Amino acid sequence: MPSKNQKPKTMRLTDTHCHLELEDYASDLEEVIDRAVLGGVERMISPGIDLASSRRAVEIARKYPSVFAAVGVHPISADTACEKTIPRLRDLCAAGGKVVAVGEVGLDYYRRYASEKNQKKLFNEFIEFSIEMDLPLILHNRAASEDFHDMLKRTGQGVIRGVVHCFSGDEKLLEEVLAMGFFISFAGNITFKKAGPLRELIRRVPLDKLLLETDSPYLAPEPARGRRNEPANVRYLLDTYAEIYEHTPSDIARITTHNADVLFKLGLGDTGKIAYEIRDSVYLNITNRCTNECTFCTREVSNYVKGHNLKSDREPEADEIILEMGDISRYREIVFCGFGEPTMRLDTVKKVADHVKREGGRVRIVTNGTGDIINGRNISGELKGLVDVVSVSLNAPDAETYDRICQPAFGKDAYQGILKFIKECREQGIEVEVTCLDIIGEEGLAACRRIANDLGAFFRLRHLNEVG
Repeated sequence: MPSKNQKPKTMRLTDTHCHLELEDYASDLEEVIDRAVLGGVERMISPGIDLASSRRAVEIARKYPSVFAAVGVHPISADTACEKTIPRLRDLCAAGGKVVAVGEVGLDYYRRYASEKNQKKLFNEFIEFSIEMDLPLILHNRAASEDFHDMLKRTGQGVIRGVVHCFSGDEKLLEEVLAMGFFISFAGNITFKKAGPLRELIRRVPLDKLLLETDSPYLAPEPARGRRNEPANVRYLLDTYAEIYEHTPSDIARITTHNADVLFKLGLGDTGKIAYEIRDSVYLNITNRCTNECTFCTREVSNYVKGHNLKSDREPEADEIILEMGDISRYREIVFCGFGEPTMRLDTVKKVADHVKREGGRVRIVTNGTGDIINGRNISGELKGLVDVVSVSLNAPDAETYDRICQPAFGKDAYQGILKFIKECREQGIEVEVTCLDIIGEEGLAACRRIANDLGAFFRLRHLNEVG
């Protein structure tokens, strides 16, 4: 039998909701956890549904390194909760038992197992408890959306965080809880043949707000439908999400695992990446230095892009970058795009691009367009034959706006330098793409589109905080 300490050999996955504390796993819990770990599930969260199961979840988390616990009382048990419930759960949290959340808590009016009055009272207490303990909430809502949202907004607006698990509300509730900053997760029912409306709802969830869950032992996904569900089956959700978000299953696994780490603090931090994959391309993060201090810059919000840590304290040499890329035939294109301005390391760009072209690859460089000013010369001729596409982040229709929102080190001279660089690249026969964020309004975007057309470049609209 494989050891529970064996490292996963596949994608990094996190099942944020699996009831390992239930009797369904009493006879083979260790085998269930082993199968999950060997399938790449690095973290599992077991949420309690009452005091006894919360205690059991904590015991399991203490025993198995990959398992963490949440403590709470499911709303259908609200009538049996007493004044001693939360103090006892508080003791579990204080015992160092790897408790990372308060849950599963919320409202459930579907079959009225407990009175609405008691459910609301208990839910309010758990919201306050999560604030006191500084722990995220794992939230349950069924047929109670209006009260559910009102209580979250009234009691914890701006001070609570968490996930609405196994989401079953409508589009209105989804927009409301997303606006409050909550994460969203769905279970194996998204793989069912008749789950089309649910999959359409998923499209409205930003990928950086999505978590994976199985809700084991319930709601087994299509390949395991009709059998007891377990955390290893979380992998069956990847293809569905990959199709919805137009990413690879590996992208979905990595991004949702990062999201889980952000919310639950599961100790899954990653080191800075040189070469990082998104979809069918590999991106090269060769410097964190930049000549702009853009007001909208992603790195001011997070070190991560699509689940990849791009914060680095050193600049890799060309040979190291080439080694990190590996077999470039696996990728549609090689993209110089990281947390900094790649033309600040022009010689490195040229060496790596030369290797890629000799191997038959396609090269794109994402730049702020000030490469000529940075290097003190026209660099477009040096890029010819090495770079297939130059993607220039213009983001403004004029020099004054650019200086205000991008804050270039070169002042207002930067904007004209960018336009000149675009023109020079086109004269060298290099394909140029001009990109703009939607923060400048319709008139500004229309002006940028005209500038791109006049310079013989393609135009691409980008959205704030959507990167990669």
